[in-house]
Amino acid sequence: MTQKTLAVTVTHAFKLPAERVFDAWLDIKLARKWFFATDGGDMVVAELDPRVGGGFRFTDQRDGEEVEHVGEYLEITRPTRLVFSFCLPAFDPKPDIVTVEICPTDEGCTLKLTHTMAAEYAEYTDRTQEGWSKMLHRLAALL
Repeated sequence: MTQKTLAVTVTHAFKLPAERVFDAWLDIKLARKWFFATDGGDMVVAELDPRVGGGFRFTDQRDGEEVEHVGEYLEITRPTRLVFSFCLPAFDPKPDIVTVEICPTDEGCTLKLTHTMAAEYAEYTDRTQEGWSKMLHRLAALL
């Protein structure tokens, strides 16, 4: 039996070269400031092994609670494509798949992020879209 999935897509235009935006996903010094970081939170764990088969772990402390985000890099094609698994182990150990596609433009680049999740989580699509949008805005401000 095949599990049904749904996709949440977010796009963001950057006035920066594709290489710079792409590299921010795999540079631990930058990633710890925006990847799964929140305004009121404190990034207490930031680990990143940027290679296919490598992974990441970011733990943001929010209101006294630690929220851990983990994943594994499935594809790294600099500077245009990054694919990784992603899960919140405290809530569900089954990973989602996130695909990041970066296309150069005359003004910089456009990033399209597609988060593919189990259809059973349909009620979280708006929250997922909002979360990724906030992260991409934080990334743009950081760069």
